[in-house]
Amino acid sequence: GFFFGGLIGAAFALLYAPQSGKETRDEIGKKADELTNRAKEEYDNTLERSKKAYDAAIQRLKELEVLARKKVEEVEGQVQEITEKGKETVDESRTRLKKAIDAGVDAYKEEKQEKGTRKKKA
Repeated sequence: GFFFGGLIGAAFALLYAPQSGKETRDEIGKKADELTNRAKEEYDNTLERSKKAYDAAIQRLKELEVLARKKVEEVEGQVQEITEKGKETVDESRTRLKKAIDAGVDAYKEEKQEKGTRKKKA
């Protein structure tokens, strides 16, 4: 927009200026060169800013990747720890349950034996 507006404004100014045709053509050529150079500078500046923004975005993505990997490792460690604690709890519960069942069986056998002994005495 800026480039074309400047080009059109320069063309009108030169066309209506009180000069000879050759002078007007020379002026138009100079103005066109100036505008072309300004457009190239703007393009180069925009390209440079774009490259910087791109590089900054890539750098940020790399930083986020490192953070994400650390979090994943941290969570994996926590999951492993919880799993191990869960296994320990299950093993402890299994041991307590087995002891309780064994105690119940022993108590039943004792009771049965005592009843059998009482019947024989009676």
